[in-house]
Formats: sequence, structure tokens, C-alpha cells
Amino acid sequence: MHKGSCLCGQVTVELASTHTDQVVCHCTDCRQTSGSAFSTSVMVKSKDLTITGPVKEYRSKVPSGNTVTRLFCGTCGSPITHLSPAYGDAQTVLTGNFSDFAEVPINMEVFVKDRWSGLSPIDGAAQVQDMP
Repeated sequence: MHKGSCLCGQVTVELASTHTDQVVCHCTDCRQTSGSAFSTSVMVKSKDLTITGPVKEYRSKVPSGNTVTRLFCGTCGSPITHLSPAYGDAQTVLTGNFSDFAEVPINMEVFVKDRWSGLSPIDGAAQVQDMP
């Protein structure tokens, strides 16, 4: 189980699942959502996720043609999760909101074709050009 919260603490996130690895995404949407060069996340079955607090949604079309729904704290703006029809009964949860994910290894980088030139590949992580 993992527990986290947004920057202001008004949104809490609980994962009923345990994760031993996580993913880095270099796509433009994730960079803009995180406000950084990439995002870190895990894929979670929706039934294993509990979000409480004032979240807002933003929907956008992605290159695949799917609409991605991004949830973020309505007060501080911290990104929480995003959903896509491509994920089935799962969704991506951003791990920057969980202190314990600092110790969880990164096993894959996706959209490496969009990685910033100053960033090196992560040792031991699979390198995927687009979305797997």
C-alpha cells in the first residue's frame, strides 16, 4: 500500500496495491502536466485507487486519437492521475506525490524520442520510443 498527497495536502491518494517499479514518461503532455522534463508514474487498477479531496479534470486529445482525462488538485494544481480508454480498467498515478516512491526503481522510460537532450537514459530501464 502507498499513501500520498498533493502539495497543499487537500487531496490524498491511496493505492491498495504495492509497486516495485515505476515508469518515466518524456511525452510533451506529461512534461507540461508535471512542469518538468518528464513525469514518473505507476499503472494502477482503478479499483485499487482512492482519491479524496477537491480534484478537477482536464480532457485532451492525444496523438493516438484517444481522449485522456487528467485529474489534479483543484487548489494547488498538483497532478494526481490520468485515465485513457487505452488503459482499460487501470489508470496512471503520478508518483511524485508519494514520498516512498523515491526508493522505487524506474524500470522503463517511454517516449524517449522526446527526451530532452541533456538527460541520459536511466541505467537498467527499458527504453521505449513511443507508448508501449
